[in-house]
Amino acid sequence: MIEHLQQTRGPAFGFAVHGVLTAADMRDLTAKLDHMIGDYKKPIGVLADLSKMEGADWAARWNEMRFLERYTDQIARLAIVGASDWEEIASVVLVATAALQAQTLYFNSSEISHAWHWVKMLKHDAEMPVRLIYPGHGLFQDYTPEYVGI
Repeated sequence: MIEHLQQTRGPAFGFAVHGVLTAADMRDLTAKLDHMIGDYKKPIGVLADLSKMEGADWAARWNEMRFLERYTDQIARLAIVGASDWEEIASVVLVATAALQAQTLYFNSSEISHAWHWVKMLKHDAEMPVRLIYPGHGLFQDYTPEYVGI
């Protein structure tokens, strides 16, 4: 189940996942995000609280990749909030955020206020704990084709 977080406003959209993420949950999330992006019309920040997530079915994972591809130009920052070690979450989230091209940071559950601050303000305080998952430069930014001119 996906819960729309009450702190959502302005350029920030937040949601929490409870239990197992399903394809229906992803459809609901997409509808809410479409509405929010339509109202704001600029790249936004997204906070995803995964601290109570217990996994996802395969259809939800597929829809998640389609979701990230669809919103690649509309999401500038992605804050992942979790209860697990950030290294574990980083390995799962890295591929998806590379497709999204958004700067992605990880925050512990106890640091959710820092996550909201970063998502809303587009930058972080020097005092804020920062665990970079993905810098947000695009998957193929520095790629040079090996066989040019053949």
